[in-house]
Amino acid sequence: MDQLEGLGDFLRSRRAHLNPEDVGMEGMGRRRVPGLRREELARLAGVSVDYYTRLEQGRSKNASPVVLDSIARALRLNQTERDHLFALAGPIIVPVHRHAGAWQRVSPLTYELLNALHADIPACVFSHCLDILAANRLFRALHMWQADRLAEDDSVARFCFLDPNARRLYLDWEHVATDVTAMLHFAVGRHPGESRLNKLIGELLGNEDFRRLWAAHHVYERASGTIAFHHPIVGDFPINYQLLRLPGDPEQFLFVCTAAQGSRSASVLERLGIWARTRGRPSPN
Repeated sequence: MDQLEGLGDFLRSRRAHLNPEDVGMEGMGRRRVPGLRREELARLAGVSVDYYTRLEQGRSKNASPVVLDSIARALRLNQTERDHLFALAGPIIVPVHRHAGAWQRVSPLTYELLNALHADIPACVFSHCLDILAANRLFRALHMWQADRLAEDDSVARFCFLDPNARRLYLDWEHVATDVTAMLHFAVGRHPGESRLNKLIGELLGNEDFRRLWAAHHVYERASGTIAFHHPIVGDFPINYQLLRLPGDPEQFLFVCTAAQGSRSASVLERLGIWARTRGRPSPN
């Protein structure tokens, strides 16, 4: 993927989401396309229309942090979107050290952490490009994955968009898919030119829903939330999750699912844990 092209796509998408009324431009009348015009955004940012146009068209490679900050304020970007803008405009500003295309390894301490979690807590570790690097038994049971060992092409994104089971498993598939796409956008900004990540995006672009969500250019990292499941073994239930960066490698994330003590979801996870531990064994006489 071309980094400057990604910058232009991002700027256009954010400009399209900003109404004239949001920035005090009253009485502008109806418009053929939503959002601010380039000249209006350039004026708000205090840069020339020509300069902003070249930046949005991917023809400028030397945007300064001061200019980027002005554009970020004019577009009213949040902190995650601002970081993404800086990463797209010039990786030298936000360096990330990673061998391009490398498969990440989980440290022994992280495996110990996964094993130490309670049997009724689904958890996994995934990378910045959403490769699933490790998962405990209950997380696999939650997603109805059979294998105890994960392959190098196992991915949160591939499961969400390319496995039909995902649409049946997630009651609000659109919400989950939007979050996944937003995290991939953020990863692309931080890791421009990484072959493994670009190969994944190219593969997913063959999916119509991914193309639609990718074009919306949402960018954020979801630190916590709730996912509602329609599970073939234990039925419908919501589950909370938290996403934590691992201290030994900030490009790896610990995904942990929890449920309030005494809640129906906690009872469901307990039953799912029992099923996960006993499936495949002969039934007692």
